[in-house]
Amino acid sequence: MLTIREYLRPQTLEEAYTLCQKKSNVVLGGMLWLRMQNSQVGAAIDLCDLGLDTIEETPEAYSIGAMVTLRQLEQHPGLASLTQDAMAEAVKHIVGVQFRNLATVGGSLYGRFGFSDVLTLFLALDAQVELYHAGVMPLARFAELPRQQRDILVRVHLPRSPRRVAYLSQRNTATDFPVLTCAVSRAAGETCCVIGARPMRAMVLADEKGLLKAGINETSIAAFAGDVAARVPLGGNLRAGEEYRRRVCEVLVRRALTEMEEG
Repeated sequence: MLTIREYLRPQTLEEAYTLCQKKSNVVLGGMLWLRMQNSQVGAAIDLCDLGLDTIEETPEAYSIGAMVTLRQLEQHPGLASLTQDAMAEAVKHIVGVQFRNLATVGGSLYGRFGFSDVLTLFLALDAQVELYHAGVMPLARFAELPRQQRDILVRVHLPRSPRRVAYLSQRNTATDFPVLTCAVSRAAGETCCVIGARPMRAMVLADEKGLLKAGINETSIAAFAGDVAARVPLGGNLRAGEEYRRRVCEVLVRRALTEMEEG
């Protein structure tokens, strides 16, 4: 059971940042994964008064506040167009609508959970995170930082540059955590693949051998899928073993690339 001694709603980002420096304090986010912990919290910091629950659009990017819910991502027409519906595909399997109405982008990304569908897709979209203290940095760099670092995730920025993208996941049951997640994207002639739920946090893999340089077809897709499955580090847990994940990985990469090309 999670025990909270004090509940706080800071009115500025500076106040929120100052409060979260104390080790016993935590930022709530949507408080859906947090409440499953068996621990004591000194102060629960709620960011709901800071205006971080909007998706803003500029000619260059979509700016997504940390308190935007997964349901907002799922239903946003601009994000659907940007990702060819991969955004909705990435979140629609996460428990249920009631859950997605509460779970936030900030909570999904700041935790850098191994099972995160959101982290997998956002890495493929070349996202940047905006932290109150550390500033703006690529999500890929943020994902590698130690969790002990204390900062406030303010917004996530998705570039609107032309990009093809597809997202797939494998689950043992419809609303369970994923066995494996896969996002592929192609921009400016470069293809990247992100594999998550390995069961470690999501990992970006480039086309290092140039297998897709000459074009994406049945032969090159099979070669790239085999290469990714062979070199991505995988492990086992209660949901699946390493060997099974490796077989699923090759299938998901192949299917995602095919789906991406077929539009």
